[in-house]
Amino acid sequence: MKRIFLLVGLSGLVMTSCVSKKKYDDLQSQFDSVYQAQQSCNNELTKCNAEVEGLRSRLESDAQNVRSLQNALDQCLNAQSSGNVNITKLIEQIDSSNKYIKQLINSKNKSDSLSQVLTNNLTRSLSRDEMEDVNIQVQKAVVFISLSDNMLYRSGSYEISDRANEVLGKIAKIIKDYPTYDVMVEGNTDNVPISRENIRNNWDLSALRASSVVMALQNKHGVDPSRMTAGGRGEYNTVTTNATPQGRAKNRRTEIIILPNLDQFMDLIGQAPEEAVQ
Repeated sequence: MKRIFLLVGLSGLVMTSCVSKKKYDDLQSQFDSVYQAQQSCNNELTKCNAEVEGLRSRLESDAQNVRSLQNALDQCLNAQSSGNVNITKLIEQIDSSNKYIKQLINSKNKSDSLSQVLTNNLTRSLSRDEMEDVNIQVQKAVVFISLSDNMLYRSGSYEISDRANEVLGKIAKIIKDYPTYDVMVEGNTDNVPISRENIRNNWDLSALRASSVVMALQNKHGVDPSRMTAGGRGEYNTVTTNATPQGRAKNRRTEIIILPNLDQFMDLIGQAPEEAVQ
């Protein structure tokens, strides 16, 4: 547009005055030079504007990246803080569980020790002859006293013999020395069928024999009946084969089981940390 105005002006000048061709050519050359410089400046301006837009776009992108990185950093810091809290809570739970486990172990060790002392005292109180018909074992803090059928009862009966009463008296003394222990009496028979008046089968016989021992401990030797339980297991709790007379004799037995009062262990379980119970 400026060139048009310039040409018009030059034309007017030529028309209104006498201008030499040389002068005209010089002016034309100056105009072309100025025009080219202007075009170059316009191109540079366009290029600069494009570069500015590119930088602005990159700046906005970088700013977005910075915000994203800041958010990620904040999340990491929050997670780390939460992790520290969780680790602390986990350590507290482990400490609590360890204390509870130590309580159980101490209680079990105490029961094991008491049961072993009880067994030693009972063994020392029995004579050599009595020990032939009495078998004493300790398993997991539980004392098992197995009494032979021949020593306890009259043949084919559930009545306690005089000799058995002497042995039961020694056992009762030990039982009374440990008042926190419970007592379970179990009758066992061989598999030979029996049918007598008031005794239908081996279930009846084993239960009656266990009941006779419990009543003897209570009535003759003063053991607290609330501590005792009587039960019959018939012919179904064998310790050896019933195929031989010797095996059947071993299976015909009554067991006095002395065990720690389970209430103390249930109390401990009730005190267990929630995490430990789960």
